[in-house]
Amino acid sequence: MRNPRSLALVLSMLVSLAPAQDVVRTSAWSDYRGPTWDGQAPGADVPLTWSEKKNIAWKTEIPGVGYSSPVIASGRAWLTTSSPKGRKLSVIAVDLKTGKKVVDRVLFTNDTDQKKNAFNSYASPSPTAEPGRVFIHFGEYGTACLGASSGKTLWSRTDIPHDSKEGPGSSPILYRDLLIFNCDGIDVQYVIALDKKTGKTRWKTNRSIDLRKKPSDMRKAFSTPIIVNVGGLPRLISTAAEGTMAYDPMTGKELWKFRHSGFSNSSRPLFAAGMLLLNTGFMRPRLIAAKAEGRGTVTQSAAIWSYRQSVPTMSSPVIVGKRIYMVSDKGTATCLDLESGKRIWRERLGSSHCSSPIHAAGRIYFFDRDGKTTVIKPGDTFERIAENQLEARFMASAAIDGNAFILRSVKHLYRIDEEH
Repeated sequence: MRNPRSLALVLSMLVSLAPAQDVVRTSAWSDYRGPTWDGQAPGADVPLTWSEKKNIAWKTEIPGVGYSSPVIASGRAWLTTSSPKGRKLSVIAVDLKTGKKVVDRVLFTNDTDQKKNAFNSYASPSPTAEPGRVFIHFGEYGTACLGASSGKTLWSRTDIPHDSKEGPGSSPILYRDLLIFNCDGIDVQYVIALDKKTGKTRWKTNRSIDLRKKPSDMRKAFSTPIIVNVGGLPRLISTAAEGTMAYDPMTGKELWKFRHSGFSNSSRPLFAAGMLLLNTGFMRPRLIAAKAEGRGTVTQSAAIWSYRQSVPTMSSPVIVGKRIYMVSDKGTATCLDLESGKRIWRERLGSSHCSSPIHAAGRIYFFDRDGKTTVIKPGDTFERIAENQLEARFMASAAIDGNAFILRSVKHLYRIDEEH
């Protein structure tokens, strides 16, 4: 681990902390990590406690198998699901007030059984939304734009190939008039931007890291990109196998790449205090704080600090003040100092975790694969303030509607609300 000394302070002065201008932002929870892509909901007074008999406004059964996180648009929670073998891929919209399914239809079909990892689903990429439109993504199986009020398909694509092998994972993002997503398979690796109104390809950029000599399993990745403002200019930050790249989001031109080990990255980058926080993925994940700007190929000299112990491969961290909070796949929560990467505390929560934590109402919520939510108070001492149990496990991350949680278990969608 390296101390950043004055470097972090210099970077924080040179690099804007704001997200890039023209990123599509709404007040609704329009992305699986919220409208600011980082798991933050500072104005939401969400419940502290709940159970199957307490603070449940409604509970709606969701058929099939799907791990996509719900997003909010036009008074509805949108999510995806699939038949058990991936032959039918469906979109579902649930009315936020009543819990009634108002859209439930098949968008794409496959003629044969599909392959995936036992920990994944065929419907794991989460939708993204803007006023009037919802964008549904199933990775290599298809991408579609739906009217948020009508639920009707406005355009769709099934000709964006890559072999994820384990099932799809990366979710799309919106920027200006573009829908952008990663396609990192065992066969090909690229980033693509579609015109959000027509679905036509605006640009496509192949990854510049040559992975042909790597085993096929070590070429794939499942991370979702972000866009940040660096020196007043937008940068698309996109993590792949063996590295993270920065692109011009309007043209797809690669601006720099930071080489690091790792593959099958699922955790999403973060941007804070003038630094990028990057997860290297398998085999042994590291959390790296790196400079947000570079030129050409940059190496470990771009790293400000690196941390190895109990780093997740699937969930993304959340930042509160000058502290980073994360939970490993096996359920160990860790608090790090943002500037130095020094560990403040580490504590075992319990079961395995895939969902990303949420910071809301001055608390941090961790959702595990046993259906339990552990609530802690942010701070330099671990303080567990509540544990809430539902009947089935969480694979998806939570959404927030007003002061209510919208939680997807593997069986149901819940509205958790004290005001019902």
